Amino acid sequence: MSHDPDALRELLGAEAVLCRRAITGEHGVSLPPFTDHHVHLHLIDESGLAAGGIAGVVDLGGDPVALARRGNHSIPRVAYAGAFLTAVGGYPVGRPWAPAEIAREIADASTHPGVAGGAATAVDEQASFGASVIKAALNSVAGPVLDAPALAAIVEVARERGLPVVAHAEGEGMPQLALDAGVDGFAHTPFTEFVGRHFTAHAVAAGQVWISTLAIHRDDDEAAEFARVNLAGFAAAGGRVLYGTDLGNGEQPVGVNPDEVAALDRAGIRGAALISALADPWPLVDPPSGVCTFVPGPPPTGLDEVAEWLRGATVVPTEELIHDDH
Repeated sequence: MSHDPDALRELLGAEAVLCRRAITGEHGVSLPPFTDHHVHLHLIDESGLAAGGIAGVVDLGGDPVALARRGNHSIPRVAYAGAFLTAVGGYPVGRPWAPAEIAREIADASTHPGVAGGAATAVDEQASFGASVIKAALNSVAGPVLDAPALAAIVEVARERGLPVVAHAEGEGMPQLALDAGVDGFAHTPFTEFVGRHFTAHAVAAGQVWISTLAIHRDDDEAAEFARVNLAGFAAAGGRVLYGTDLGNGEQPVGVNPDEVAALDRAGIRGAALISALADPWPLVDPPSGVCTFVPGPPPTGLDEVAEWLRGATVVPTEELIHDDH
């Protein structure tokens, strides 16, 4: 087992530091605070997130009023999209897990504020409640979807407000519809078709972010393979990959999800790139303050060990750690 700090940073990224906890004396590795970039807080018990290594979350579909009321001075730090913006009768309207408060149906592509059912009205509402990102639903498998003018209007108004737009793109042609509209990323790695090299090159050139959510396809081998290949190509082309689980979708552990981490590893997002996907503060600029993600015990000695090693991650105050970096 090597304790060479340079080797550790090569394996786990520049911010990885050997350390021990001042109170318990427990040795381990300090990493930047992790964020799960796709959760639904109204569907989970968030109390276990920090104990499981997650210091920040991005809620990609919830009641904007409830999210605005919660305050944001604790861990996990929460950034959010507010409500899904969708077509009239579109996903997730009517789903048993989706109360009416978490969706806004767009009936008009208007970019003028205050138009009933208008794109600008819906974007402005989410912005007024403190949203850091806007989410558009394009799920042709589940019902009607926003047309190109409505989606373009959402992107235009969000951009004027300084907010990125991510799309849930599900169904044939939906990723292309989102890409053509200029969305800033995907809430799920495209999983209903192989998107191909031209699409991927366009997405990378546009600076898109792709949120992984690979492990939700555990019961659908075809979707799992579409997602794995698409994400592998995006990452290999230089795309910005974000760790996300769609926590609240089915039975998943609250905290770092070993299945999601392993799936990212299989897609070629390994070692320092894996830590980067976990620690990226998007859509915010700065990471959660005053804390780090700590993994107790000996550090991994090779890339094949990293995914399983992260199973032990927890969040601790940075002031509690004593660096042992010499």
